[in-house]
Amino acid sequence: MSILKAPSPASPPAIGDAEFQTIRRLVYDNFGINLTDQKRSLVIGRLQKVLRARGFASFKNYLEWLQSDQTGEGLEELANRISTNHTFFWRENSHFEFFQETVLPELAERHRKDGGNVRLWCAGCSSGEEPYTLIMLMKEVYGAQYGSLSPLLLATDISAVALRKAMRGVYDQERIDRMPSALRSKYFGRGPEPGTWQVNDEIRGEVVFRRHNLMNTTFPFKKPFDAVFCRNVMIYFDRQTRDALIGRFHRHTVPGGYLFIGHSETLGHDSSQYEYVLPAGYRRR
Repeated sequence: MSILKAPSPASPPAIGDAEFQTIRRLVYDNFGINLTDQKRSLVIGRLQKVLRARGFASFKNYLEWLQSDQTGEGLEELANRISTNHTFFWRENSHFEFFQETVLPELAERHRKDGGNVRLWCAGCSSGEEPYTLIMLMKEVYGAQYGSLSPLLLATDISAVALRKAMRGVYDQERIDRMPSALRSKYFGRGPEPGTWQVNDEIRGEVVFRRHNLMNTTFPFKKPFDAVFCRNVMIYFDRQTRDALIGRFHRHTVPGGYLFIGHSETLGHDSSQYEYVLPAGYRRR
């Protein structure tokens, strides 16, 4: 029985046009990510470790296995490798300031009248910096009223690896450098590894983390959300995929609810479903 030898790191496996197009189609159909021709070297770089670990000598062998895999393990691994999960605390901070000063008081007033609870969704939460920040801000704004508002914060991502990091809540110093010092000192403690910080238990316990694919045509949510954060996710989607996703967000946002996207993304000021509020911030009409 012959043994397939993995290529050395110095000579990554070549990828033919047919193999690259197959990977593009798999990634687009399953995750909505549009891999342009310029991403060929990225694909090789991120997947060569998979080929080496699994003993595949070529992308052709890898794709034969991936397309025959019935467990879903291969696609999950592909999602973890292809998706980008780089972020940090207090990124695009104008959204957090608007959320703190305008959105949270508005939601508190709304739900004091209707008896409901504040419901937020971080779609594409990566390693958890965004949802943890939102919980901290709710704690700051609501204070003693926090419990009576019964906030629910759902944080989802397609990458199981990113979600495991998020649930652990441990970050290097550079990830928290931009966080306001008052929040950092109040809600973080020293992490288990030298030079790291960990989000306090009271904050970590307030976030519900789940794996979710935004390309699902239906979302399993029984109630709509007051605000959806989906920042720096749709930059990887083409217009058709982005418009379809915006439609699904619209269906799962309360009238007058908010949608925050990345500053390099846009819905257009003439969007029929949302009105422009601030850069990369919109409100459902």
